[in-house]
Amino acid sequence: MPTKVNILTDGLAFPEGPVFDPAGDLWCVELQGGGLIRWRDGEVERFTTGGAPNGAAVDRQGRIWFCDSGDDVNAIRRLLPGSGTVETICEYAGGRRISKPNDLAFDTAGNCIFTCPQYTPDQPPSFVCCLRPDGEATVIAEPFKFCNGLAFTDGDQTLIVAETQTSRLWKGPWDAAACQWLDPKPWADVSAPDDGPGGPDGIAFGADGVLYVAVYGGGQIRAVDADGAVVKTHDLPGRNPTNCAFDPAGKLGLVVTESENGLLLSLPNLGPGAPLFDGGRAWA
Repeated sequence: MPTKVNILTDGLAFPEGPVFDPAGDLWCVELQGGGLIRWRDGEVERFTTGGAPNGAAVDRQGRIWFCDSGDDVNAIRRLLPGSGTVETICEYAGGRRISKPNDLAFDTAGNCIFTCPQYTPDQPPSFVCCLRPDGEATVIAEPFKFCNGLAFTDGDQTLIVAETQTSRLWKGPWDAAACQWLDPKPWADVSAPDDGPGGPDGIAFGADGVLYVAVYGGGQIRAVDADGAVVKTHDLPGRNPTNCAFDPAGKLGLVVTESENGLLLSLPNLGPGAPLFDGGRAWA
């Protein structure tokens, strides 16, 4: 039976980074629209940030953290929804200017892990960074062929990072205290013969330990089991899903952003999702 897919809204300018805030509202970015949107009961409210916002995460205070890959920005930023204020949090990692930040996630210690892919040959090779609650940021792994989405599993004991250009998912133990990703290795290949240019983009874990992967160019969400095998596929109305997130309330199931047709989608029969960490205990 085909996967049930509902269109929550359309006409978005390259949507990415779906996240839910503490009030249960759904957010995503418009990478080509220079801002974020809040979706609530079918209504869309826009917040202008400038730049080119990409992956997003929410902390306990309801602040929306996002990667800004704009050529004149290249920073981790956050939006305060109440005032519309946008703050720049991080621009350097280990003395190196971060480049085209793409996606981010918190661990239980409040560390913010984010990816910096290489879009063109004149940019630095792809690398992964860790931003600590004290504001210090370091490069923790490199190089990759377009590192992209990321997620924690086993609590926050294991970190998974998608490598788009090889269609691989990398996996390794995560040491939150030392801010180290220990000996990451290729774990899964999510490619398929009819995929277009692209590969795994955003990822999200279900409560059952299955990893749901948005395959850009593949037009699907692919479910990967604990052994790294693709066990199920879910077709979407568009070739370019960019990211996905589970609704904590369960109503919307798995929410997916799709950029070919500018869609915000709901797969209501999937879920529940694994708990996410918000960094709220450590960040002021």
